[in-house]
Amino acid sequence: MFDVIFEADTPAGRRFDIGLVFAIMLSILVVVLDSVPGLHREYGETLNVVEWTFTLLFSVEYLARLACVQRPWRYAAGFYGVIDLLAVLPTYFSLLLPGSNLFLDIRILRLLRVFRIFKLTLYIEEYTRLGEALSASRRKILVFLSVVLMAILILGTVMYVVEGPKNGYTSIPVAMYWATVTMTTVGYGDITPHTQLGKAIASFMMLLGWGILAVPTGIVTAEISARRGDRRVGPARLLATRKCEACGSRGHEAGARFCKDCGRELPASKPQAGPGSSS
Repeated sequence: MFDVIFEADTPAGRRFDIGLVFAIMLSILVVVLDSVPGLHREYGETLNVVEWTFTLLFSVEYLARLACVQRPWRYAAGFYGVIDLLAVLPTYFSLLLPGSNLFLDIRILRLLRVFRIFKLTLYIEEYTRLGEALSASRRKILVFLSVVLMAILILGTVMYVVEGPKNGYTSIPVAMYWATVTMTTVGYGDITPHTQLGKAIASFMMLLGWGILAVPTGIVTAEISARRGDRRVGPARLLATRKCEACGSRGHEAGARFCKDCGRELPASKPQAGPGSSS
């Protein structure tokens, strides 16, 4: 039972987790459909039966998880244990507190298990690259944000002087709020310029906002491209070509001595021949 429920690497465990994910998605769909007044009036009883079916199913699954672990209370107090419990409690509470079934949407947090199923840990290198690129770009992004804040302060103050309180710009902070909304091209429309000069300034800020939005993306993209180019040479090529002679597994680290899949000793790594080397 433990292998099936907790080990997604086994065929049975993988099928169990995929089935669980679909059950969670369907149960959330039932809650969403039941919130539509027309569907609730026509199919309310059917949706209620389906919801109780999912609740009983998840209750059995939760008890099975507690039964097959060595320390049930430790699992129950853990992150996934709390989420599993919160996924079934709202339906039971709805018998005593009407309206508490609205909290059933918390089941969507259980979809965090999908990370085990699709093995996103295989892409941890991409996550690392993105984190490194953001870290390397932080000074440039901070400088960029400081320039944006100065532009918002200056242009907001100008609009406060040009438009004035009679047109809704009652203070410099309010004018800065308008400048932020305009420069980010959101445009709520709660405050609008009325004078010709104010409209000209607003038009300039809208055009400026288009260019400003692209700057952080360009900074991070440049860092990612630069780091990707650095990784294509040297150890990265060796990492991609090292192969275990026993099982054929590839992708071992440059300093690895044993195969990560079968445990057999790996052949000694060979240095890559340069363009000018001779055989």
